[in-house]
Amino acid sequence: MNIHPLPPSAFKGEGMTSQRARDRLAAGLKESGIRDPRVIEVIRNTPRHHFIDQALHSRAYENTALPIGHGQTISQPWVVARMTEALLEHFGGGAPQRVLEIGTGSGYQAVVLAALVGQVFTVERIEELLRQARRRFRQLGLTNVRSRHDDGKLGWPDEAPFDAIILTAAGDAVPSQVLEQLAPDGVLVAPVGSPSSQTLLRIRGDGQGGFVQEELGAVSFVPLLGGIG
Repeated sequence: MNIHPLPPSAFKGEGMTSQRARDRLAAGLKESGIRDPRVIEVIRNTPRHHFIDQALHSRAYENTALPIGHGQTISQPWVVARMTEALLEHFGGGAPQRVLEIGTGSGYQAVVLAALVGQVFTVERIEELLRQARRRFRQLGLTNVRSRHDDGKLGWPDEAPFDAIILTAAGDAVPSQVLEQLAPDGVLVAPVGSPSSQTLLRIRGDGQGGFVQEELGAVSFVPLLGGIG
């Protein structure tokens, strides 16, 4: 499967220090268990500093979550890599064509996905965050990301079904309306649980209307909220 590279303009103004920082991040992901070379390469080549405030640029390529305002964070790169890898594993050496993301946030996860899948549909409940993410999508020249300001718990029913769904915030359970939008043989990756105890789940459709669920390890995400803001 081909990776869709970002245009050279995405890295305008960057020096060798930033490239070395991205290389170190990629090496760290590999050492921490990320196995899919496609995912590692995409994160190596994604300018994470574009998705955070300039005051935090010096920390952009650390493996840590960082604030983006409105009580939200940009996930640590390892979590983005693991969720993306868990989604792709379902398709063997291929990739899904249509992916729904619940929780656009900064847009970082959507950009990583856009390099690896056919089309990304992303929903964000906080209008200002979505406005900023859309600007980044345009600046990076992405043509395979569609976004929507709406309650993420509702998914994007007009565009369902989706080959894959990813949630970037944690609820007590996966919203039923979102799960219903998964294709019969699709895959959903989401954190589930309370703020003090969350588990990353992978839920696969069995092709007959049922689901198979597996736990992928402990994680920590902001809560999944309803409504719009």
